[in-house]
Amino acid sequence: MSLRQHGRHAYSPIVERPAYDWPGGRRLAVYIAVNVETFPFAEGLGPELNQRQPDPDIVNHGWRDWGNRVGVWNLLEALDEHALPTAVLMNTAVYDHHPQIAAAFRARGDEVLGHGRTNAERAADMVPGAERTMIGACTARIAAEEGAPPQGWMSPWVNQSAATPDLLAEAGYRYTLDWPMDDQPVWLKTATRPLLALPYARPTNDISALHGARMAPRAWVETLYDALDGMLEMSRQRPLVFNLSLHPYLIGHAFRLQPFRGFLAHLAALRDEVWLTRPGDIARHAAALPPGTVP
Repeated sequence: MSLRQHGRHAYSPIVERPAYDWPGGRRLAVYIAVNVETFPFAEGLGPELNQRQPDPDIVNHGWRDWGNRVGVWNLLEALDEHALPTAVLMNTAVYDHHPQIAAAFRARGDEVLGHGRTNAERAADMVPGAERTMIGACTARIAAEEGAPPQGWMSPWVNQSAATPDLLAEAGYRYTLDWPMDDQPVWLKTATRPLLALPYARPTNDISALHGARMAPRAWVETLYDALDGMLEMSRQRPLVFNLSLHPYLIGHAFRLQPFRGFLAHLAALRDEVWLTRPGDIARHAAALPPGTVP
């Protein structure tokens, strides 16, 4: 039976691939991604944290805004307790409306990824040419603010057009987090040069678990323990990537952050067994492996 295919990567069973190590002989790479997003008032897209109301939807806008006014600062304090590195997936509108947030991540030495201008828009809704303009504007703004262009990209809403990988490669990006189909880096074909897809787990993502599945905070934290410890055990057979994705308007609340702090302490205690890093470092290591190692 012939099925429509995207043509970006071929099927590759993880058990048939060459084995390799992360730096220091470790087999499990771990990175934390913090999604810092901002939204216009009473227009565009936005996660429905509360039952949607006719615009102006004060409750949903205010809840998301709380994440930038309060939640992200609570989360940063928890991460700082254990000096945990992060990558910030940041809308460039944050530079205009919440510049202190960008400065805080910059002071930590964290990696900044392109994540669109605002999460009120998405690629699939854009007219031809608009996505290229959006990617270019975001790349230039991050380069101006951070001193270097971003190497990684996550599309707003994790939403791509059919041309997004081509546009990212054309704009100089080395990797994307948009393709959650594997637990190892995978090369994507584009019109110009290969683009790495890095693992970005959806089941343990706080917005999938706490918001989408309505998991209780302590139940979610238990899944994080099981996911991390289980992947550490599996990594004895093959290298893996564990990703933890966080949204300040969800995880920043005290009743969620309190049990989550225990998991962060557990993660920090594994420093000698896992590679605690940022996605850009994972991409550079994978790209430097012998040809054919990464599928």
